[in-house]
Amino acid sequence: MHRRLIVPSALAAFLLLAVPASAAQGTAGAPGIGDPYYPASGNGGYDVSHYDLRLKYQPATDLLEGTATILATPTQDLSRFDLDFGLDVSEVRVNGKTAKYAKSGTQELEITPAGTLAKGRALSVVVRYAGKPSELKIGGWTAWARTPDGGVAAQEPESAVWWFPSNDHPLDKATYDVSVSVPDGTQAISNGVLQSQSSKLGWTRFNWRSNKPQATYLATLAIGKFDITRDTTADGLPVLNAYSKDLGDNDGAARASVERTTEVAEWLTDVFGPYPFNALGGYVPNVTSGFALETQTRPFYSPKQFANGANVSVVVHELAHQWYGDSVSVDGWKDIWINEGFARYSQWLWSEKEGEGTAQELADYTYALHPADDAFWTVKPGDPGPDNQFHGAVYDRGALALQALRNKLGDETFFALLKGWPAEHAYGNAKVSDFVTYAERVSGTPLARFFDTWLYQPSRPEAPAWGAARTARSAGQPASWKKIAATNTIHDRG
Repeated sequence: MHRRLIVPSALAAFLLLAVPASAAQGTAGAPGIGDPYYPASGNGGYDVSHYDLRLKYQPATDLLEGTATILATPTQDLSRFDLDFGLDVSEVRVNGKTAKYAKSGTQELEITPAGTLAKGRALSVVVRYAGKPSELKIGGWTAWARTPDGGVAAQEPESAVWWFPSNDHPLDKATYDVSVSVPDGTQAISNGVLQSQSSKLGWTRFNWRSNKPQATYLATLAIGKFDITRDTTADGLPVLNAYSKDLGDNDGAARASVERTTEVAEWLTDVFGPYPFNALGGYVPNVTSGFALETQTRPFYSPKQFANGANVSVVVHELAHQWYGDSVSVDGWKDIWINEGFARYSQWLWSEKEGEGTAQELADYTYALHPADDAFWTVKPGDPGPDNQFHGAVYDRGALALQALRNKLGDETFFALLKGWPAEHAYGNAKVSDFVTYAERVSGTPLARFFDTWLYQPSRPEAPAWGAARTARSAGQPASWKKIAATNTIHDRG
């Protein structure tokens, strides 16, 4: 046998040819997606397309066991990548092979696959885990709420970390299958459409599917004992509303509000265009919090939202988010005005429709309520900062900006903008600057200075046509004001 001698330089060249370039050049994905408000949120190096979550939950002990299968595509040659997750992990497999993993910081699950993952090549990740979500605290709080008969995952800006591993930032949206096994007599509710339900050996499994791109914080899970109402819209969409059986005195008001979901959605379709998802509804679990959240297709409402009687305005707000916030999501959390300014303005439009105060009357009252030296005006809705992300000014000053835009452009152009934006950016992400550019293009009007004044200057804009010298009392309180103001805690962490 003749053996070929390979000298070192030739050997090096041979190895470079024999080993795929990706294996030689792979680098670790970033531990954050690059959001300056939340540097630890999300991760770099890959894009998720689908989450398949197979879960088992024991209400008596709060034990959650899960297997998450994540389908993704590397956006670079990856030697290592992170997922955001807080519970205990027992096994990780990447493309079917056992992978090394380690926890770091408060929510980083660092995964090292057996070999480099090539850019653009399909990737599957399987994570097996277990833990008690309510005992996991990050920054002193938890997104998982225990209830007398189960648990609920719903929070903003993060909630996934407490119940499934993910790329936890709105920039990386995906579709979902959520399959949950719970003791017989208990129900599991999630986003989208209930595909099937079956019972075996004392356990019932619920299989939910959300088939449009969905941000991780908009994924929700509610486990407990619920009264459920079902219906279909005129367009054939399934409607499912759920109410904990122990809501007490808030039960009637909650139902009187949430049962109007179909009516509100039909009205919003006239305002914002076709409803963007495959299901509709809402749920009210027995939690002690006071906030509500636009969890996709099935908003979450705390019972306290209905402590003073029915409040359809909160339903309007959360359903408006299905267009503004869910279908069109923030590019970064500084763009929160795209969510909250429009959702608040939808409440003003509902008031106008119901004859309880026009949007202009609500704008007049809001403007007069905050004198020029009020700290309210120092919050910039276009970039409020992480500490003021859910400040009242983002909502109310954000809505004032839209009423000012309506006055500037006229109703025909303004309402064309409201419909056109969710259609143009459906199932994607956008910045405040993208809306400015879009509004200028559609209206044919220079608007950069206008938006700078209303969204970015830390001072009260001049609005002489609104009677700047009027007091809140002389402006007159619209009939809808108290109901709208009652939703000001809508996104408090509780």
